[in-house]
Amino acid sequence: MLLWNTWKALKANGVMGINRRNADYVLKYNKRHLYPVVDDKILTKERAIAAGINVPELYGIIETEKDIDRFQKIVAPYRDFVVKPAQGAGGDGILVIADRFEGRYRTVSGKIISYEEIEHQISSILSGLYSLGGHRDRVLIEYRVTPDPIFKSISYEGVPDIRIIVLMGYPVMAMLRLPTRQSGGKANLHQGAIGVGVDLTTGVTLKGTWLNSKITKHPDTTNPVDGVQLPDWDGFMRLATSCYELSGLGYIGVDLVLDEEKGPLILELNARPGLNIQIANDAGLTHRCHKVEHHIAALKKEGRLETVEERMAFSQRHFGQPVPAATTPSEPSEPA
Repeated sequence: MLLWNTWKALKANGVMGINRRNADYVLKYNKRHLYPVVDDKILTKERAIAAGINVPELYGIIETEKDIDRFQKIVAPYRDFVVKPAQGAGGDGILVIADRFEGRYRTVSGKIISYEEIEHQISSILSGLYSLGGHRDRVLIEYRVTPDPIFKSISYEGVPDIRIIVLMGYPVMAMLRLPTRQSGGKANLHQGAIGVGVDLTTGVTLKGTWLNSKITKHPDTTNPVDGVQLPDWDGFMRLATSCYELSGLGYIGVDLVLDEEKGPLILELNARPGLNIQIANDAGLTHRCHKVEHHIAALKKEGRLETVEERMAFSQRHFGQPVPAATTPSEPSEPA
């Protein structure tokens, strides 16, 4: 009886489970032949660049073992950069170089590594060690994002990112993912990062979830994670909304970052976005998705489609929620 009552309560609140996500949204709206567009970060980046959408600059691509010799030439103009698998998932296989030191390289965590170690990492990526399905992969070398200073007090190392779930070009829910000491500086919830709900209308953060528990403060900085106004929120929403045309996929998770100099950038797209975003927002996806579907059905009867700006306005009009007054984060305290 307890399980039955729990299930009824979740259903009443519109909480989406994995079976509903797969059957009613992923399989229905995402055509299989379009998956490579989002599963391969190089293809995503190339399409975004062609469409004039902001992404971290691509420095070079390594496709074969023979191409590894080109690595030092590719990175010669840069002191910092990122090496990542084109078809990786969950942040695995990514190497972030923050600086040079005496002919070697300093990672973002401060570790000094040699060229040979980077060469070995590139070779591992090419072999498919980090790729979806274990298939041979390609390596991309790109601009290293420098997080906006607003995140210094509510994040531990690494780069925070923003996940926005988009249905048929309409944003339906957003979450800020904050790295922690436990996550190793990665914005990956399964590895111990924090998920913080974000109000779609205002871009103000809500309560957070960490290790499946509700929290109000970052475990390492001890600063509140709620009530923070994310800069240029309309810019994030506009980028996420435009990814429907970019990918052709109807149900996607758009991952974005806020660079100190370049502003909002698209990091990657996900055709099978996770469901923890509902915990971070204390709200279910189902009701919001149904509202979008009913709206699209009404538009079809009228014989019209909406622009990016109109879709963005619809989501911000219907999917906002009461939030605490926005604050400016305090100076970071010493990690606990």
